[in-house]
Amino acid sequence: MVTLTPIHLLLADDDLDDRLFFKEAIDELAIATSVTTVSDGVELMHHLNSSEEKPHVLFLDLNMPRKNGFDCLEEIKRSEALNHIPVVIYSTSFDAEMVNVLFEKGAQHYVCKPGDFMKLKQVIHDALIAVVASKNLPASKDNFVIEVR
Repeated sequence: MVTLTPIHLLLADDDLDDRLFFKEAIDELAIATSVTTVSDGVELMHHLNSSEEKPHVLFLDLNMPRKNGFDCLEEIKRSEALNHIPVVIYSTSFDAEMVNVLFEKGAQHYVCKPGDFMKLKQVIHDALIAVVASKNLPASKDNFVIEVR
């Protein structure tokens, strides 16, 4: 009998509704997952630095109070203990220049949050498949941005 270990996701997002929609979307996917959420960058970094079990994938909002996603990404990528965690930027805004900076700083993928629930499920699914398929190889500029089809 084969036991599939769930993909452990960590979502850092200050918007409660976005966290709830994310968890609902995950619950409807046909991928074994577990989800932990935090509401700001300070809480995120505390969780990452104090937890024995690191997430397989981090979905990171950019605009959060106390410590924003840019600062968290930089701190994660500088840390020997954390820099292996694939970071998917999960943001409402899209700016090509900002996307290039995030790629250069080491994010694995960039996802623009869709307002539609079905599209949200699709983009989360596609991001997880992309992360698993990459096997922690460096991000590729060709597939950095994951868009809803």
